[in-house]
Amino acid sequence: MTKICVFGAGAIGGYIGARLAHKAEADVSLLARGPHLAAMETNGLTLKQGGETFTVRPRVTSDPKSLGPQDFVIVTLKAHALPLVLDQLQALLGKDTAILFAQNGLPWWYFYKHGGPYDGRRIESVDPGGKIWKRLGPERALGSVVWQAAELESPGIIAHAYGDRMPLAEPSGEKTPRVTLLSKLLVSAGIKSPVRNNLRDEIWLKLWGNLSFNPVSVLTQGTLEQLATDQGTRRVIHDMMQQARAVGVALGVNFSIEAEERINMAKKVGNHRTSMLQDVEAGRPTELDSLLGAVIELAQMVGIVTPTLNLVYDLTKFRSRT
Repeated sequence: MTKICVFGAGAIGGYIGARLAHKAEADVSLLARGPHLAAMETNGLTLKQGGETFTVRPRVTSDPKSLGPQDFVIVTLKAHALPLVLDQLQALLGKDTAILFAQNGLPWWYFYKHGGPYDGRRIESVDPGGKIWKRLGPERALGSVVWQAAELESPGIIAHAYGDRMPLAEPSGEKTPRVTLLSKLLVSAGIKSPVRNNLRDEIWLKLWGNLSFNPVSVLTQGTLEQLATDQGTRRVIHDMMQQARAVGVALGVNFSIEAEERINMAKKVGNHRTSMLQDVEAGRPTELDSLLGAVIELAQMVGIVTPTLNLVYDLTKFRSRT
């Protein structure tokens, strides 16, 4: 039976892990900590999704060494936390272990088998010193775009908010046996996870909203609907998207929709407070560098000026520290 470990089974990780443990024919284990881990050990993991509520009892632990090598590791930690757990991840890695990175922002493996003049380049903003690239190896990486939102309602209980898509891909775009198998397991668990031959376009579509709405929400404390409705904040977000689009296009990205449509997509989510705003208010580190700092780094690389991106980044960095 395929062994799958979800590393960082908080809201999104718990959602994925619960769905896999509930329906997929796989040996599922979850890495967690604190009260959430204690609650799962005692009462199992409960997922509330739509009108469905169920409880599963997969293996849960805080010690990767107790699990041994896996066929797949699904990493759902926020991007800035990844360099801090490289030692722990080693215990889960066998010769052929693949790692699915279910994280927001530009992924550290972005230029692996990218083709063109930037092939193999590391992104310092998300992989300082290339530590992730060296310790994990980009050949293990599988990419995904997480369109779901969920929250940890209380320890051991995950409430799914919206979304059901999580497409997968090899960095090369090939349809390999490993990405095909993981896709089938996730689909059988009730998660829409088709294999894409070019995930980078969809990475940018998701990133486009996150790099603009998230930091502006930190500066204004506005919800997605409020930011998309107010003329001033909508104009700032539109400018950020247009500058980011120029960077993506220079790297070969195809944007399937216009900025106005992407803003309206966020507006439809309603009065949702972004995770970055919640992190700042709770005094936690943010994903600012993987969402916005990395785009500014790439803009400098391709020679594109991004004044609005730089301004919002600097202000949000200050707000995050204070």
